[in-house]
Amino acid sequence: MKSNITMIGMPSSGKSTIGVLLAKRLGYSFVDVDIVIQEKEGRLLKEIISTEGMDGFLAVENRVNAGLDVKKSVIAPGGSVIYGAEAMEHLKEISEVVYLKMSYEEMEKRIGNVVDRGVALKDGMTLRDLYNERVPYYEKYADIVIDEEGMTPGDTVDALREILEEKIRLEQ
Repeated sequence: MKSNITMIGMPSSGKSTIGVLLAKRLGYSFVDVDIVIQEKEGRLLKEIISTEGMDGFLAVENRVNAGLDVKKSVIAPGGSVIYGAEAMEHLKEISEVVYLKMSYEEMEKRIGNVVDRGVALKDGMTLRDLYNERVPYYEKYADIVIDEEGMTPGDTVDALREILEEKIRLEQ
């Protein structure tokens, strides 16, 4: 099995929450790529978006994710990482990619105010549009899909850990 695990999914799918819990259980480090981007760029994500626009931000996000050099880590990139071909190629090379799948209704319930959650939508785009646009990418890039419907973060981590342990057993 690859030495890292990357969590992908919609905003509020639990990439960070589940990622931290999984990292603790596995004895791995946790990497929040949004924080890495802010540290490397010396500015907040919203500042990057406001000065460079969405396309500029996606270019920065792609570059930073494509350059990640970590081992034994659970990686939580932003939900838009799937738009960066180089980033996803690199993440698939260095990690097992886990898609935290949830329904639109569950995402809408969890996300609350889109602006407060830092979800950047293109002009004229709705949250449903974003969901419908991204889901095929998540499914395309995922090595493992965890359907979170009706699960607590702890349940999700337990299910994921079982899948990963089985994968390790099969490779031995």
